[in-house]
Parts: sequence; structure tokens; C-alpha cells
Amino acid sequence: MIRLRGEGIDSFLSEHFSKKAVEGKPVHGEIRDSDAVIDDAVVVRSGDFVDLNVHGGAWVVKSILDLARRDGFEVVEDELELMDGETILDREMIAGLPLAGTELAIRVLLAQVEAWKNSKAELADRSLWWLLHPPRVAIVGVANVGKSTLANQLFARERSITADVPGTTRDWVGEMANLDGLMVILMDTPGLRETSDGIEREAIERSGAEVGRADLVVVVVDPTQDAREQVELARKYAGAIIVANKKDRPAAWDVVAYFKGVIGTVATSGEGIEELKSEIRRRFGCEKMDVKWARWWTERQRRALATGAGVGG
Repeated sequence: MIRLRGEGIDSFLSEHFSKKAVEGKPVHGEIRDSDAVIDDAVVVRSGDFVDLNVHGGAWVVKSILDLARRDGFEVVEDELELMDGETILDREMIAGLPLAGTELAIRVLLAQVEAWKNSKAELADRSLWWLLHPPRVAIVGVANVGKSTLANQLFARERSITADVPGTTRDWVGEMANLDGLMVILMDTPGLRETSDGIEREAIERSGAEVGRADLVVVVVDPTQDAREQVELARKYAGAIIVANKKDRPAAWDVVAYFKGVIGTVATSGEGIEELKSEIRRRFGCEKMDVKWARWWTERQRRALATGAGVGG
């Protein structure tokens, strides 16, 4: 969203917006630079400012900002100074709304101003931060353990190609997934194995960097395959969620003997997926959240809590 404030908004809209803006109502039209269409946008006029709800592509945003500059507007970097709201918490709440990608995130964020009047946030509670800044969750495992099938269950649609052939996933696949209120950047990585295929080998190496950036790793093991390589891989990732897939088939080894808290799944049918979603949400403090509990969601608030200062009311 781009907000324009000041005396020049009427001339800007008449020259560059294809429809007439209506006070307090969203109007869908085109933002133009002469005869060239920059974007189709939803415009809301309110008093001395107008909000341009545009597409988020870098070129679109830059083009509209350049257009505003040409018309005499100054781009202000400190967005909080321009936000409505009586207190800094009010303004931080409004500034956070565009980051809220789920109903849960919106409900928790909208409750914060009132929540802070009645209680204090725990410094360790980063749950609202995660709701607004989706964590990166990487799915790893050796070849043909069912990682991509499991990922598709979490994506809630077929995003990764699956087949009973090792090496089907030849590059890491990353996309947003809504895990019942928590948005995550879910990364399905190529199965780890020795291969003479140069493209697959490079994809495996590159995916290692992505896994290194992950906030949480899900290691998928297949008890119907040999244990040694899978156990070695899982032990590389301290704190990972261990998923034992293909629990409907006879096992060659006991996963529980090596790891605690294992989640059993049948990725092809979806069995165990809800338990896995629940555990991922729990790891980020977003399972069974009390909406009315005070939480921090900005770096300013976190620093204030760390020093014992008030966050502002």
C-alpha cells in the first residue's frame, strides 16, 4: 500500500487514476502515466490522504513512487510517523497489518493494543513475530523417502513432482504454505544421495545452502530403507522434527530406538499430517494461541522489553 498525503492528491488522482475516487470507499481502476498503464489498483480516499493498494512487484512500486515524486510528493521512509493512531503501539499495529497473511495473524495483531493495557509480554514469546514474518521450514531426507509427497500434503496441493524413482526432485522447491494459521516458507529439497547426474548433484549442493538458512528442519526417514545413512543425516540437524514416513509398511528398523518424539506418517494418504502441522506450529509458539495475550512483534518492542523499558501505550 502506498499512502499519499497532502494538497496534491486531487490533481494526482485526476491525472493518473482512471476512475473517480470516492471518500471512504474502495474504487478499482488503473494507475497511468500518460497513456501507459502502470498497474490496476484499489484506491481509497480518506480526508487529506489516499491509499493506493497496488501489486507488490518492485517495478510497479518504484514506478508509482517515481510518478508521485514527479508530481511533487516526497517519499518518507519512517512509515510510523504517517500512520493513524494515538500511540506508537496503535501505529505499529497498523503498520503490521500488511504482513498478516492469515486470519489468526490478523486477530492476534488487532488484539495487541488492548492486550498491552492489561499485561506484559514475555521476551521469549516470538509467536506474533513468526505470524508476521513466515519462518523457513526445510524438508530433508535421503532419496525416495516421500519428502515431496509429504510437502504436497503441507502445501495442500500438488506443488512438487512425485514418483517412486530416486532423484525425482532435482531442485529445491520453495513456496508459502498456510499451516492452519501460520504461514511458512516451505522448502522441499532434492533427496540426498550419491549420483553421477551433474545437474542433480549441483541441485543437492545448492539445496544445502537453503537448508542452512532454515528456521526449522523436518527430517523425513523411511523405515523400509537402510537405517545407517538416514540416521547419520538426521543427527546432523539438532532440534529437527523427525518424521517416519510409510508407517503402513513393514519396517526394517525401529526409528523410536534412535529418536524421541517421532511423528509417524503415510504421506500418500495424509495420515499424520495434522500432527506434523501441529508440531511445526508449536515450535514457533503458534499452537493454541490465546489471542488476548500480549506479545511483541517489532524490534523496537523487543529491545524495550530487553532493557526493562515500557513499549508505549
